[in-house]
Amino acid sequence: MAADTGAEAVAEVGTERPDDIGRERPHDRGAGSEGGEGGEGGDGVAAPGRGPNRRRLGARLLALGGVLVLHAALPGSAGAAGGPAERRALQGLRLRYGSARQAGLSEQHLEGVADEARRFLGPSPEHPYYAGAVVLAGRGRTIALHRAMGYAVRYADYDGRADRVREFPAAERIAMSEDTVFDLASLTKLFTSVLAVQQMERGRLELEAPVRRYLPEFVGGGKEIITVRQLLTHTSGLRSWAPFYQESTREGRLRLLWSVRPQETPGTVYRYSDLNLIALQLLLERITGRTLDTLLRDEITAPLGMHRTRYNPPLSWRRAIAATEVQRPPWSGLDRGLVWGEVHDENAYALGGVAGHAGVFGTAWDLAVLARALLDGGVYAGKRILRPASVELLFTDYNTAFPGDDHGLGFELYQHWYMGAMATPHSAGHTGFTGTSLVLDPSTDSFLILLGNSVHPVRTWRAGSAPRVAVGNRFARAVPVRTRHGGAAWFSGIQPGASGTLTLPPLGPPTAAARLRCAVWWDTVPGEGALHLEASADGEHWEPLPFSTLRSTGGTPEQWPRGSVSGWSGRVWHRLEAPLTAAWAGREVRLRFRHTATGRYVGRGAYVDVVRVAEPGRLLFAEDRPADADRIEAIGWTRSTD
Repeated sequence: MAADTGAEAVAEVGTERPDDIGRERPHDRGAGSEGGEGGEGGDGVAAPGRGPNRRRLGARLLALGGVLVLHAALPGSAGAAGGPAERRALQGLRLRYGSARQAGLSEQHLEGVADEARRFLGPSPEHPYYAGAVVLAGRGRTIALHRAMGYAVRYADYDGRADRVREFPAAERIAMSEDTVFDLASLTKLFTSVLAVQQMERGRLELEAPVRRYLPEFVGGGKEIITVRQLLTHTSGLRSWAPFYQESTREGRLRLLWSVRPQETPGTVYRYSDLNLIALQLLLERITGRTLDTLLRDEITAPLGMHRTRYNPPLSWRRAIAATEVQRPPWSGLDRGLVWGEVHDENAYALGGVAGHAGVFGTAWDLAVLARALLDGGVYAGKRILRPASVELLFTDYNTAFPGDDHGLGFELYQHWYMGAMATPHSAGHTGFTGTSLVLDPSTDSFLILLGNSVHPVRTWRAGSAPRVAVGNRFARAVPVRTRHGGAAWFSGIQPGASGTLTLPPLGPPTAAARLRCAVWWDTVPGEGALHLEASADGEHWEPLPFSTLRSTGGTPEQWPRGSVSGWSGRVWHRLEAPLTAAWAGREVRLRFRHTATGRYVGRGAYVDVVRVAEPGRLLFAEDRPADADRIEAIGWTRSTD
């Protein structure tokens, strides 16, 4: 069975601080936080540990001197040839609207993405999750789904004491449209990170250099050893947040930043912090002599034609912008009333609307352009903003010491808590507290954008990332898994917390030479889901059956002595082989596949196909024999062509 290869073939109470805004991590809890959607408690700090090194490039670069090696690996002509996708991008090809079929997607499941997003316009569970939303999904250069729903502007005021809203009259509300402009909140961090990597390419910034080399004021209490990489990967040890909005002058805000001390030794913890990106903003402005909004325009949005993405949108845009929160204490640090057309984040507002951690406004289409540029190695419509090796650094996990907090330069990696089943070891993205998210999956050449005004009218009406997970699960299902023969395979489903069995009829008695062979494909959340192979003599008591797998693309067989696999299989089919051994010889035996999904989040599920049990000279079971196929007992498994 063949693999899918791509679209061508295929705290301050109520204050917006990072531990309850931009990161929205499952383990970050606090007033107004999105932590309710997650699983663990805690303070948002991950202790060092060992985890799978899914991206060895970053480790190699660090071992060899970091950005010095990056410069050596990025000559001026790097990526000029590139792969087919990049060559097409250099030829000037642009995004286009098209059908699900043109994008290599399942129309049924793609339409379900919009249905899932629309569901959260209702009680979620008590109040609507957002007043409105725009969802955009694409693969390759085809945008196959772009839908708007609900309202960009609905609520005029909010009474926190009574938890009561005053809505605009129906005639004054503004419906959401596909080109509505959103306060992107912490998606701003991605733009700041791209700008930083551009300066690395130009030799003005070194990844492993201490920040104080560029910002001499950035010292004291251990700050002097914080590196540029640690800012980009949130391993600086700095606190999550500081109340810059309480300072009346820019000088006072800068003094506050200079006075902050690391809470832990830099490099020893992971803690998501807006301060990292605010410091990076000041660094970039210092080494370039340009303000961050000018850098954004000159280096990213103008070259890529992202004309509806900027800091501080003009007043003329106001009716095209989604409103955010009615800000009043105690849930907000400022008393601003309805925030509409200005940045929602209090600190970004205090910094004049231009900040490294928040402040950029944009549309779903413009984010799709950025996604396409990154998936194509840093180029879009013939305009290059990054070299291919630099894009690889954005998607390289530098946080292997902090399992579960995988992070590239600015981009979060492999995060099921908001990517849902789109999460793979190659998936990259980010969220924003206003209700925004972006997910890129290079393994399927696909991207998903969900923009909602989820703090309209107030941040306390929603918690968690349920809409993001729901649309991520459905979009992952829309990217088909095809068999070599083009027919259906057994599919486990992707229902969180569910399990199911696929049981063969009694066989035997086999000899010690009997073997089960089949094709398998799996993607589960590590530690929370698995595909098991089991054997039983009586159909009641089951024990693991060890097996080996071999990728359809070749390589060395992998042994699974515990009779189960989990995690990500590389989005390729594997040939599974399981000897029944002498323990099962001479007696009737039953075999079954069991899929488990015990956690809150799921992967893309498991597939089983072309199941056969044979020994020399005798075929005990063959799924392609109708009489045998009719005797399979499927609980929770279905036949699926995608």
